[in-house]
Amino acid sequence: MAIILRLDVMLATRKMKSKHLAKLIDITPRNLSLLKTGKVKAIRLETLDRICKALKCKPGDIVDYTEDPEENEKRQMTSAIME
Repeated sequence: MAIILRLDVMLATRKMKSKHLAKLIDITPRNLSLLKTGKVKAIRLETLDRICKALKCKPGDIVDYTEDPEENEKRQMTSAIME
């Protein structure tokens, strides 16, 4: 997946423990752990909003995008077929 969650980096930068953030934003430590490790398929905007408020950051500090090499290759193959 091309979307990367950098919650662990932001927590380290803010010197905050996961348990403390979980309490602040009212989610279970387990769900926060899933967010930290990127093992989620979606994140609610409400949850992202609470995380940003608690960590005093912007969504872009937590969510990043990188080009997925496999998707890029598929796009190039499709483009070559269409020509």
